[in-house]
Amino acid sequence: SRTYPTMSSAVGSGCASPGCTNVVSKRLACPKCQQLGLPPVYFCGQECFKKNYSSHKAIHSIAKQMTGGGAVGSHRKTPPDGISCDLDADEATKLSLPVWATGYTFTGPLRPALLSPTRSITNPKVKKPDYATHPSGASESEQRDRASNNNIRVYGPEELEGECNLRYACAMGREVLDAGGKALRVGVTTDEIDRVVHEASMERDCYPSPLNYYNFPKSVCTSVNEVICHGIPDFREVQDGDIVNIDVTTYSRGGYHGDLNETFMVGNVDAEGKHLVQTAFDCLSSALAMVKPGTLYRDLGSTIHRVAQANKCSVVRTYCGHGIGSLFHTAPNVPHYHKNKAKGVMKEGHVFTVEPMINLGTYNDTTWGDNWTAVTSDGKRSAQFEHTVLVTKDGCEILTQRQNEPVMKWDADLLQR
Repeated sequence: SRTYPTMSSAVGSGCASPGCTNVVSKRLACPKCQQLGLPPVYFCGQECFKKNYSSHKAIHSIAKQMTGGGAVGSHRKTPPDGISCDLDADEATKLSLPVWATGYTFTGPLRPALLSPTRSITNPKVKKPDYATHPSGASESEQRDRASNNNIRVYGPEELEGECNLRYACAMGREVLDAGGKALRVGVTTDEIDRVVHEASMERDCYPSPLNYYNFPKSVCTSVNEVICHGIPDFREVQDGDIVNIDVTTYSRGGYHGDLNETFMVGNVDAEGKHLVQTAFDCLSSALAMVKPGTLYRDLGSTIHRVAQANKCSVVRTYCGHGIGSLFHTAPNVPHYHKNKAKGVMKEGHVFTVEPMINLGTYNDTTWGDNWTAVTSDGKRSAQFEHTVLVTKDGCEILTQRQNEPVMKWDADLLQR
């Protein structure tokens, strides 16, 4: 989860300029990002945009590298040198910094490694979403939806039930996340987690929704320590004491997405890290307890804020939950922070994600030079949990629930690796 269209600031969220705490009041987007087919980033005003453009435009260079340096919208056939390498490359090559990271100022101790080649869809039964083969990974169906639809879709029994429909997509997402979580341990690479998730998706006739979504190069997001979300799996080995979020979305043959994530504690995680992970879990659990017909979407943020604040943590404002189903991302937007301006009232049949990102330090974030990996601006750790939920007559159903866990229950042993 992730809402990938909310990888950048949206109206009511924070400005995309590093260090700026102003709220975006109108959709002032970078025109060059739009021209390159990148997800839009929004700024609080022209002055702020101009002031920070010299640093922001580095994203445009990375985008051109990732499309092979050709015309706008062209798609590279093989990974560019300095970003990816073959699976059989030597360890020193695999662990070298990607070209964009040379001279880059990181906020925390985590460093990226090179990526493996993007994995192929090997199961002919898998239904591909519209962005799977788009040169820029753009979802034209989502773009049409954003342009013409302000309503929150109501899902009925015919869309929820039956083989390969929405409930099925969410159940498959749970199985795939469980497979990825079982593979996680000290010494495994996040690229290996990507392999496991990709193959588990193929085995279930599902498309791994992140793959090629706005050119995201992998089948899962793996966010380690100070990474808030959208971490790209690479050849770095998971270390003793790391916290690792695995974010899975599966797209079924029926044409529905199911989205969820969990943060795992690997080896000997310190007390502060354990506290952060449990706080993130409690934030989501408290929010889901509010989900029922008549609840304002904006009110979830106040509950999440209170739980985080009571535990001396902060809530990320740049990224939010989202409607989901036949589209990966759609209405409603579900901000997780206090005093947000989200529109809408929950009704029976609404389906959406809640996915609060909780930080040990400041809520401010920045994005690495790969134009995907969101990290805390102070380098302190971040944790997250996510579910896809259905509003029912008198409450909610967690469509991506653990087996025999209709209501979230904290169990540290289930997250220990």
